[in-house]
Amino acid sequence: MNTTAAATAGAVTFVWLGMVLAISFLEAPLKFRAPGVTIPVGLAIGRLVFRALNAVETVLAVVVVLAVALGDAPAAVISLTAAVAALLLAQLGVVRPLLNRRSDRVLAGEELPRSRSHLWYVALEVLKAGALIALGVALLTA
Repeated sequence: MNTTAAATAGAVTFVWLGMVLAISFLEAPLKFRAPGVTIPVGLAIGRLVFRALNAVETVLAVVVVLAVALGDAPAAVISLTAAVAALLLAQLGVVRPLLNRRSDRVLAGEELPRSRSHLWYVALEVLKAGALIALGVALLTA
């Protein structure tokens, strides 16, 4: 693989991974433990934070896809790039709209049980983090 493309895609992949780990697995669960943060306030903050994260993830995904496409990447790198992109698309296109509709209801005052959509988002996030690690390692060895 082209050295510049591999270095660019690798750096962006690890920045992306760091953002996912910091926001999804550290900030998101901790904000609900802060004194005075109610479920509606936590949801409002979470929507704002995840909207920003997902926008940045989209840009990072485009950079990785372009670097891989232009860098004469091996099949393993192409497959992992496609997997990461597909996981992000599933989150943004399928699960996030469900979560947004539910959080709209909670913010309007409805009391609802815990969302199964949230569990799907978390599962996809775990898979995406694993795929980003595998992609980063594959890019380091490409």
